[in-house]
Amino acid sequence: MKKLRVGVVGVGHIGSNHARLYSELASAADFTAIYDVDPARANSIARKYGGKPAKSLDEFAGLVDAASVATPTESHYEVAAALLNRGKHLLVEKPITENPEQATELAELAARNGLILQVGHVERFNPVLSVLEARLSHPRFIEAHRLSPYPNRSTDIGVVLDLMIHELEIILHLVRSPVQTIDAVGIPVLSKGEDIANARIRFENGCVANVTSSRISPERMRKIRVFQEDAYLSLDYEKQSGEIYRREGGKITRQKVPIEREEPLKQQLVSFLECAGTGRTPKVSGIQATAALELAVKITRQIQL
Repeated sequence: MKKLRVGVVGVGHIGSNHARLYSELASAADFTAIYDVDPARANSIARKYGGKPAKSLDEFAGLVDAASVATPTESHYEVAAALLNRGKHLLVEKPITENPEQATELAELAARNGLILQVGHVERFNPVLSVLEARLSHPRFIEAHRLSPYPNRSTDIGVVLDLMIHELEIILHLVRSPVQTIDAVGIPVLSKGEDIANARIRFENGCVANVTSSRISPERMRKIRVFQEDAYLSLDYEKQSGEIYRREGGKITRQKVPIEREEPLKQQLVSFLECAGTGRTPKVSGIQATAALELAVKITRQIQL
């Protein structure tokens, strides 16, 4: 199989990490191009990690077979549609677009053109989630926290679309039941949109999820706790560690969960290249990302009421 040519559009904080990792994955793909609206930024990243700094998106498209789109959310639709129309496989950072209508259009465009459209819900590649999936049979209550200090980036969107959407996509993946009700609250502190938010989501199968996200926290936290009839799992995405509590013989036992540490973003890019090269369906397709976006938008709208 011929090695894919891969590149990155948008080499800010997130995109530069894509460039770094693609340059390390030389056995899987050739890192050939970078495009950014700031030519100085593109040249700087190209000197550091390789790839030709293209002068336009059109020139960039001619240099790649597949690409990461890591531009601000407001430009995801325009950039992704242009590249899909040029026949390029894409990994689009989350959220996939600003609204579900645009997201649906991209998913349909990729399907019509026989192209891979993967979306950057990176926690799906955290080894913690594999542990959770292997031990989870019937979740009844889920509690998730994602807290971080103020990022001074991604402030074009609120914390629900910036951070909470990670949890929403994972919860939809784990519960696999339609949403029945949503009760949400959030407040802006340093941004125009909400900087801290909480949502309580009830599903038709009876499962309840309570999700809190903040980007004004003095500490970083990325934890999920899942309760089911026979066990309670407590997992830390940040530390890649976990514990499982079980009821055995009238007692509660605690067991450390063995987790092999990995860099989730690297695993995500490896998976994307495999999907682009083989046609395998990605873990988070455009359709799944659209469902998470739809839920995030509903929560955001309820907060804004």
